Amino acid sequence: MFGISWAELFVIILVGVLVIPVRLWPDVARVLARVINAVRRVIWKITDLSEDVKRQIDLEKPIDDLIKNTANDVLDSFSDVIPKQKKKPKTVRKGRGK
Repeated sequence: MFGISWAELFVIILVGVLVIPVRLWPDVARVLARVINAVRRVIWKITDLSEDVKRQIDLEKPIDDLIKNTANDVLDSFSDVIPKQKKKPKTVRKGRGK
């Protein structure tokens, strides 16, 4: 749990009980409850956002494949329409003699 063992957590709670006066315990409990609720809300938001991102990625995969296939089809159709040019042999010019 956050890199803290149960023994360390127990020591922290024991020190808190000894240091905090009894009359402030209800206030401390309220603050701790608010902090725990805030952490839970943040964790839920992160979980929801990560699931939304995962869902969006899953939706984009087929679109990426469709775009790739369409681009390949278009390029292939252009190569069919435009005939491939054969390379012309280079002619050697004869220079003028001096």
